[in-house]
This record gives sequence, structure tokens and C-alpha cells, in this order.
Amino acid sequence: MKIYCDPLGDYATLAPRPRRIISLAAGLTESLVSLGLQDRIVGISAYCPRYVPQLAAPTVGDYLKVDADQIRALQPDLLLLNTGIQRTLAQKLHQSGFPVYALPLPNSLHGILENLTALGALTGEMLAARALAQRWNEHFLRLSAAAPQPKPRIYAELWFGRHVRMAGGLTFVQDILHAAGAENIFADVASGYLELDLAEVERRQPDVFLCFSEPEYPVQASDLQRERGWNFRAIQADVSPAHNLIHDGPSMMEAASWLAQRLQEV
Repeated sequence: MKIYCDPLGDYATLAPRPRRIISLAAGLTESLVSLGLQDRIVGISAYCPRYVPQLAAPTVGDYLKVDADQIRALQPDLLLLNTGIQRTLAQKLHQSGFPVYALPLPNSLHGILENLTALGALTGEMLAARALAQRWNEHFLRLSAAAPQPKPRIYAELWFGRHVRMAGGLTFVQDILHAAGAENIFADVASGYLELDLAEVERRQPDVFLCFSEPEYPVQASDLQRERGWNFRAIQADVSPAHNLIHDGPSMMEAASWLAQRLQEV
């Protein structure tokens, strides 16, 4: 199968029904497992086990670095990555002759479902992919329909290691917040991840402070509240599949449900 891959700027030559898949993007890996394709996965990234601990596939790298010799030994007939920070790696692996396909980094739930449909096409599992996309979309619609009115105004602060960003309107995080029953105070900003601006946060007067951090650099909402003199209601999120706000795999449904429940409690 020869298919044009825009992020690569070239055609990718792939098996029509790949049997040996390496996935270097955790959301794609979790989607493959949800489609029942775990037996086809022969290699994963260092971050994938957080979401698919049952997989025995070896780790061949992370988002930015891989062991090319190990990948070659595994003889993949499909190597999956995202764009964003993985674009350069995808292009390098493609130029080295690997069967690479890079899916666009999604800015919304719609982008995630589009990628899921493409994943179905790449793996020969269109019906299963369409069914999962429909279930995913319906889950978000049900959550949104049950949201309280008026919705609490929420400020989502995302700590990527030591790097902190505020969630804007051009990210799938916005869709999680909306489905869970909250109004993102930066939903009107045409950017995904904004530089920290505490004065602007206070000017927009949120009702809820949602703080996400990773285990390599844990940050507690309660500590930040004290430092900043805030008294907003606070919710703490982490990288566990049911709480992860920055993961684009099927467990995003659980994360949205968890946040909806927390918003009812605070």
C-alpha cells in the first residue's frame, strides 16, 4: 500500500494489513490495544506502559530518541508517530527506509477521532476504528449534556515537567474541560498552550483551579494556592490514565468522567 503522508512530504510504502507494528506515541498505542490489535504490537515508547501495562512489547525509545538497530531487528511493517515534537524523528526514520506513518498532533477531540479513523485505515481495521470513534464521541456528548448550568469557570494549569502552560482553546484539553461541565477561562484564545500569566488568570476570575503535573516533577495545587494567595476551589490531576488531561488515547473518556465527578464535589 502506497499512501501519501503530508508530515513526511512523501509517500509511505506500507503493508496493507501490518502484522508487526511499532508505536512511539502512547495515545496511538492505547488505541491499537482498544481495537484488539495488541498481538500485532512489537515495540513501544517508554511512555506507553502507563496506558497499556499489559503489553509485553519491548521499549525501543521515547518521543525523541530511538534505538534504530533495535527497531531494525524487530522488522516492523508499520512504524507510528505523531507530528509536533516527533516530526523530525519521523522524517529521519522515513529517510532511513523504515515504514513510517506520522499522524497529525490533534488540536481537538475531532482531530483525535480523525486520527483514529486513519489508524483503522492503516491497520485494515476500519469498522472497529469507526465503532470506537462513535463510542468515544457519544461518551463526550452524554457528559456534556449532563453538565450543570451555569458551568463553573475553570483555569487549567499544565506542568510538562518543569515547563508550565495554561490551556487555551486550541487543544483537546479544551474538549475535556467542556465535556466535563466546565467553562475554560481561556477558551477564546486561539492557542493550545499559553505562557503562564497569573495576573491574567486572576483578571478572568475562575471558580476552579485545575492543576496537572507529571511524576518527574510533581506540583501540588494546594502549594501553588498558598504561594499565590488564591482561594479558588482546587482539583489535582496526574498522569494515571483515569486522570490524565494531556493524553489523547481512549482513556481520555475516563479522565473526562473523573473530572465531571470532581467538579460536582468541589
